[in-house]
Amino acid sequence: MTSPIRVAVTGAAGQIGYALIFRIASGEVFGPKQPVILHLVEVPPVMGALDGVMMELDDCAFPTLAGVVKADSDHLEDGFRGCNFVLCVGSVPRKDGMERKDLIRINGPIFTNTGKAIQAAAAPDVRVVVIGNPCNTNCLIAMHNAPKVPKSQWFAMTRLDQNRAATQLAKKAGVEVAQVKSVGIWGNHSSTQFPDFYHATINGRPAPEAIHDEAWLKGPFVDGVQKRGAAVIKARGASSAASAANAIVDTVKSLVTPTAAGDTFSAAVCSDGSYGVDAGLIFGYPLTTDGKSWKISQGLEHNAFAREKIDLTLAELRTERDAIRDLLPS
Repeated sequence: MTSPIRVAVTGAAGQIGYALIFRIASGEVFGPKQPVILHLVEVPPVMGALDGVMMELDDCAFPTLAGVVKADSDHLEDGFRGCNFVLCVGSVPRKDGMERKDLIRINGPIFTNTGKAIQAAAAPDVRVVVIGNPCNTNCLIAMHNAPKVPKSQWFAMTRLDQNRAATQLAKKAGVEVAQVKSVGIWGNHSSTQFPDFYHATINGRPAPEAIHDEAWLKGPFVDGVQKRGAAVIKARGASSAASAANAIVDTVKSLVTPTAAGDTFSAAVCSDGSYGVDAGLIFGYPLTTDGKSWKISQGLEHNAFAREKIDLTLAELRTERDAIRDLLPS
């Protein structure tokens, strides 16, 4: 009998968590023969709602769901004990009038405790994906507070940006989105990110050759991907939930499945200094994996436009790091 994979989800009763956990429980992420035990973590005031979510999980009768563990955020070690994946969805959202630096300081202690609990209780092979924003810097804080967990096992999610970019390229080229490959997201999951259309391909051709409209690529395309989250909030009256949950599913699948030849996937990882990025920053790169270990795609050349965009997002991440240095144990 196959041993279950234990997957923790923080913010499990929130909108993203609600759109996510049923897909994990169904076998979609790890396959129909892999049992999963869900560890659902919420803040104490929301535990009643979490009970309702657990009732729904029972009512789905998923053959792959081997168990559910409930924990509140005051007892994070109970929530993370033995987990092979920790998906950090929950965080304090940005409110009107709040600057990004304020949000970082508010979420800092949350991810300090998260990192400590992961180190204390999770499985040695745990892989951590941080979704709660600002996810790059939240991931950096948690990683530094779990120094015994290898840095290669920490990720911040940029896959939603990749998916958004791929769809925009497909629409512009008049093709199915499956024909778009290797859309790299560089830097921060913020409005400074750089969706790299130069190294993306459409039906095997470089995207600029397939689209023949570099002005659109450098302008409306880049701006549209960078500001897509704000556009969703304006239209929907709430932030992305289903598409964010879908991107989490895609991220985990990409981490556990060998990358197809000629393709990459995007996530923010602990930089090794590649492409002039400070070693140790959580920085978005195009990646490949054999299903166990990942690599940053190497040998990509950037023109002046791309380099300017990458330098801009790098500068933002340096500023965020400097704002929370006191939360980064050496």
